[in-house]
Amino acid sequence: MTQQTTLKILYTSDVHGHALPILYGTNEKAELGLIKYATAVRQIREENDFVIVMDNGDLIQGTPFMTHYVKEHLHRPNPMVSIMNQINIDVGIIGNHEFNFGLSVLHSAINQSNYPWLSANILDKETGKPFFGPPYVIKTLSNGIKVGIVGVTTHYIPNWEKPEHIEGLHFADAYSTLKDWVREIRENEECDVLIAAYHGGFERDITTGEVTENLTGENQGYEMASTIDGIDVLLTGHQHRNLTGMVNNCLVIQPGNNAQTFGEITIDMVKGDKQCWKIENKSAEVRSAEGVKADPILLKDVELLERSTQGWLDKPMGLVEGDMLIRNPHVARLQKHPFIEFIQRVQMDVSGAPISVTSLLNNEAKGFPATIRMRDIVSNYPYPNTLVVLALSGHDIKLALEKSAAYFSLDGGKNIVVNPEFVDPKPQHYNYDMWEGIDYTIRVSQPIGKRVENITFQGEPLDMDKTYHVVMNNYRASGGGDFDMFKDKPIVKDIRLDMVELICEYIQKHKTIQARVQPNFKVIP
Repeated sequence: MTQQTTLKILYTSDVHGHALPILYGTNEKAELGLIKYATAVRQIREENDFVIVMDNGDLIQGTPFMTHYVKEHLHRPNPMVSIMNQINIDVGIIGNHEFNFGLSVLHSAINQSNYPWLSANILDKETGKPFFGPPYVIKTLSNGIKVGIVGVTTHYIPNWEKPEHIEGLHFADAYSTLKDWVREIRENEECDVLIAAYHGGFERDITTGEVTENLTGENQGYEMASTIDGIDVLLTGHQHRNLTGMVNNCLVIQPGNNAQTFGEITIDMVKGDKQCWKIENKSAEVRSAEGVKADPILLKDVELLERSTQGWLDKPMGLVEGDMLIRNPHVARLQKHPFIEFIQRVQMDVSGAPISVTSLLNNEAKGFPATIRMRDIVSNYPYPNTLVVLALSGHDIKLALEKSAAYFSLDGGKNIVVNPEFVDPKPQHYNYDMWEGIDYTIRVSQPIGKRVENITFQGEPLDMDKTYHVVMNNYRASGGGDFDMFKDKPIVKDIRLDMVELICEYIQKHKTIQARVQPNFKVIP
């Protein structure tokens, strides 16, 4: 007699600290957040007998809610982990942003979790074994179905993270590690279903196989799905994309970010007389949180921390004389904007460096209103970056300027637009840098690599062989964004306070800041 059953797998990825359905920059309600997702999970469990729930990484960092928790409330339980515990998820995966607050915060989060965190390729340097626990788990359902779940993380983390946050860790190649463990599981575990969860994305179009980004190794999802035999479902993330598809009979999915959406995988299984369970059909859907009600019990649980966060965000920090609002982010990148100049002033003031590099981190940044509150600072600078002063040659600076100049293209006429490669498959507006302390021109009509002209420092042409001190955030200083010319360059000064603290100190010191612009660069067709 043939038996049939259906297995559901639900998962989030790149929640980035979004517990509540709110946008902290404006305090507007939003269709996102883990507390809404909790309701969706409960409803799906009520309608299905066999449900596995997972998180695919980048859980604990990304909102003022979590920044405030780490700064002021570490004596309390980690709210993101507490919510996941109450959702009763089965497995979590380590994401790259899990390290942003340091290993002690991550260890605390893991220790508070009622579920394992997996990352088979993040190894203890001394022992060579997976640092955070088992490389995989086996879930045996009440009907006897055995589900293997193996987790890996993009091994590109050392290119972004502060060295002290990953001390003692070795990041092995995610692809080769996954291949080895899939073989191990298939040979030694009698799994009916094998799920690979990868905090990383796709380096190629999943339909055509065409390369969609530089093959740095940051994203290896296509290679995993297309060449590793034995994976039934590949869960991905990191790129904040919504997609589903089949690659070499491997079901692949990526479920967006901020718990605006989540992944739902349906696996239909059959079993004949005295036979093992077989997959008959599998499908994936990215589902929206829109219209889902927030869980009232979880809302109550985070009420005190949320109230404290709101009080912190509403704290007045200083005043702006003039106009420092960003009305059009594209224009703010084409020509000098007072907010960008302000960030450069902060970096140069605290570091003493004569040259500074920064970017407009995303298109949601609004600049500063007349009265600056903490909310304005953290919504404009959402990352826990610190500052580093590097010793760079003029040649290094020229290479970095050319790298940034690739951000632009022409639309067929003389209109300057964003190069599609910086928008799809993942927005990378943060990888266009603007410089202070030097003058330069970007001519977009010229070939990439030959666009930057008339670079001068203190009125003299930039000397390609001379050394200059340049301040930038630690992400860029480590080569983040494929700025390889910065890798392993001499560090002149390492400033350990994060940028939010440095911006606050600067504003409180000056009380009123001037919205001014001293043009030093041009972007022309």
